[in-house]
Amino acid sequence: MKSSLQLVNRILARKSREEKNPEASWRARAATRSTVNADLTSFELHPSFVELRMLTAAAERFGIGNPFFKTHEGTGGPVTRIDGKEYLNFSHYNYLGLNGHPEVNKAAMEAVERYGTSLGASRLVAGERPIQRELEKALADLYGVDDCVVFVSGHATNVSAISTLFGPKDIIVHDSLIHNSVLEGIRLSGATRRSFPHNDMHALDELLAASRGQYERALIVAEGMYSMDGDLPDLPALVDIKQRHGAFLMLDEAHALGVLGATGRGIAEQYGLSGKDVDIWMGTLSKTLAGCGGYIAGSRALVDILKFAAPGFVYSVGLAPPLAAASLAALRIMLREPERARRLRERGALFLDQARKAGLNVGSSRGFSVIPVILGSSRKAIALSNQLFARGINVQPIIHPAVEEKAARLRFFLSAMHKENDIRRVCRELAQLLHGKDISDARE
Repeated sequence: MKSSLQLVNRILARKSREEKNPEASWRARAATRSTVNADLTSFELHPSFVELRMLTAAAERFGIGNPFFKTHEGTGGPVTRIDGKEYLNFSHYNYLGLNGHPEVNKAAMEAVERYGTSLGASRLVAGERPIQRELEKALADLYGVDDCVVFVSGHATNVSAISTLFGPKDIIVHDSLIHNSVLEGIRLSGATRRSFPHNDMHALDELLAASRGQYERALIVAEGMYSMDGDLPDLPALVDIKQRHGAFLMLDEAHALGVLGATGRGIAEQYGLSGKDVDIWMGTLSKTLAGCGGYIAGSRALVDILKFAAPGFVYSVGLAPPLAAASLAALRIMLREPERARRLRERGALFLDQARKAGLNVGSSRGFSVIPVILGSSRKAIALSNQLFARGINVQPIIHPAVEEKAARLRFFLSAMHKENDIRRVCRELAQLLHGKDISDARE
């Protein structure tokens, strides 16, 4: 008992000294040093950096150049300029050829003149600009839903929306090939996460039948078109499953808008369904719509929740007016000129046909705008990308860990602005490099 009192008295005495002379107390503490492993105080020793150095060294040892972070000197269209040389380009999402379109550029420049280049703060703080709401209303009309809200980042759109709308008492079920942004949103939400095999509606149905009753809210997440494989989900089946199990359905339209459907309106138009059959429409502004950012469209209640509670909206600067203007102009052109979406589908069908005739593994791609050539080796994918680059063709490899090693590939993004001869040429070059095969007569 006496020792305990002595300890308390010493603590009180020290506290009194610190209060009388706080600077001296701080200096005394500053003189002490924590014992920490030196490996934990240097980014050069961070495991991710160590792994990166090992991969770089291995690439140099095998004579494989680095195909990443090339500097493009102009607009990323069907042709691009790198180091003063023109390349046939398959590495940009410019699906309808609207990035750099004169009407889109003019809209952005007029917005700069009127509003400047930045909103300057969160829209809760800085207020609205008409161009932002015009874009949101146009996107809501596109889907036939009540309202829409735009975010400054496509990735942050999924992260912020999912983590705001769902929590620890909920379950989120997603396709096994869903985008990283969805996985990050689920992780932050604290919801239980379950995946089902890619596009396996039967497995999804069974999963929800076994687990739905254990949770409050349930969310199913799929993509309108899968960015790695270029295939589609069975949307009517998804709608049926979500209705039978009392779940919300979220569709990520990042690669579907402008691509699917007769007028490019996306997967709902592709299947002839109503926009209101899906609870949460997500999309990006950086692909078909020639801007940067993301959006969520749906019911007014959904949008109101996100506008007042989603950290990626509340605590982030609002979408820059020039970007909103550019995307709105691109959307209007898309709807006015449906022949762009039709031409893109024609180019995709041609590529798929030529690739198959060349004996290339295109996986499950439907041949709309994303077509992989699966090689089964990261080393082979990087080497082939570099070989094509030497022949004037720019296409990026997708390697482990972005995909499984056995699924390493080249991923071709097509544009409505690619010419038929562009498609035939790249398939011919691929056949020659991989098989020593001449497919110059593949059109027959």
